[in-house]
Amino acid sequence: MLLRSLVRGAGRFAGRSSFRNIATSLKTNPSSSSSYQETLLNVPETRVTAIKNGLRIASEDYGLPTCTVGVWIDAGSRFENAENNGTAHFLEHMAFKGTNKRTQRQLELEVENLGAHLNAYTSREQTVYYAKCFSKDLPQIVELLSDIVQNSRFGEEEIELERHTILREMQEIENNLQEVTFDHLHATAYQGTPLGRTILGPSENIKSIKKADLLTYVGSHYRAPRMVLAAAGGVNHDELIRLSEEHFGKLKAGYEEVPDLSPCRFTGSEIRVRDDDMPLAHIAIAVESTGWADADTIPLMVASTIIGNWDRSMAGGGHVATRLGQQAVKYNLCHSYQAFNTCYTDTGLWGAYLVTDRMKIDDAMSAIQDEWCRIATSCTDVEVTRAKNLLKTNMLLMLDGSTPICEDIGRQLLSYGRRIPLHELDARIDAVDAKTVMAAMNQYVYNHCPAIAAVGPVEQLRDYNRTRSRMYTISH
Repeated sequence: MLLRSLVRGAGRFAGRSSFRNIATSLKTNPSSSSSYQETLLNVPETRVTAIKNGLRIASEDYGLPTCTVGVWIDAGSRFENAENNGTAHFLEHMAFKGTNKRTQRQLELEVENLGAHLNAYTSREQTVYYAKCFSKDLPQIVELLSDIVQNSRFGEEEIELERHTILREMQEIENNLQEVTFDHLHATAYQGTPLGRTILGPSENIKSIKKADLLTYVGSHYRAPRMVLAAAGGVNHDELIRLSEEHFGKLKAGYEEVPDLSPCRFTGSEIRVRDDDMPLAHIAIAVESTGWADADTIPLMVASTIIGNWDRSMAGGGHVATRLGQQAVKYNLCHSYQAFNTCYTDTGLWGAYLVTDRMKIDDAMSAIQDEWCRIATSCTDVEVTRAKNLLKTNMLLMLDGSTPICEDIGRQLLSYGRRIPLHELDARIDAVDAKTVMAAMNQYVYNHCPAIAAVGPVEQLRDYNRTRSRMYTISH
């Protein structure tokens, strides 16, 4: 997910347009900081209302002819155990296979006839069902989403067909080495905990999941207080409340048994999957960072932006601002690298992912860890200012359109319990200086045990204890 957790959003935007307006105002009057600040403040209100059963409705109205609306559910693979791991993702696949009211064909035809787009995804902590449509069709889409969430049929024939689809999907993901490496990183960093399991689950579970398992998961987790109905674009909030009361009002508010979200222990460790037939080594190294709502999240994002990303296809070549990027070019360290900061409710992974030649592994890993130690001990205000500006730009660009805005609303309501205004986030980024970054790096990175996942021809990857010893400098 980009820098994995880079505030895919924490803002709102101006008037009926998108963040392109902000970029335009900055371009036409670059010296006017007041214009930029005024633009951040001149945004539609994020209206949030909870109905009787605890379902929260959140929306932003831009007066557009289209909108995005969806249901964000506080349920993902983290809420599974070893026996039912993969159920949340299986449910996502089954959502569009028919309900008690609509067959799969009727569902697909209805969506296509409206010119709408229907989609879903599952993460480790959330499940999402959303649609993009004409604003005039909002009532039909809200009813359709409620039908999918509450009345999916889970037919035995459809389950068997989807079982094979998911198994094929697992094979495809095995060819995506970045995804494979990050799954291994979670497996070793959070070993023995729910965050260490994959979202898709093991193939043995996929082959054995039954209708009863799906119904049990829905009954346990698809409860109104753990859901947000979010919308952005051309949306009338009062109408959305009325529609939610009509179609989601019967959702259960209580629990027979409160779902357990026990802390997931981080373990400094490594996992290696050596394959000398592969042309390149894929390596991820990370330390435990913060959860979404922690105050240190912003300084760590700035630090991650200082490290940045680079690959050989970049037009600038060696003329990049990041020191690590310059070293990658000068010493031919790698084919690409990228910093990431993945946040969960109460924990996170802060680190870097690189793709390199087998004989450059030691040099590349040393360069990354040396840069971490440098930022922790001698970070400068100049590079922090550059990183803050880049972080703001990335933040604005990621919120360009009703779909990312809607996604941001739903995620923030579940993660923070509120929608963080863009001007507030801007102020929190501005408050970060070199001392703040160094303090965060010393608290979470410097002299801390990392988790490492390596896939490919990784013979040259040094022993874990040697890697651990590079997490500090003797002179500090």
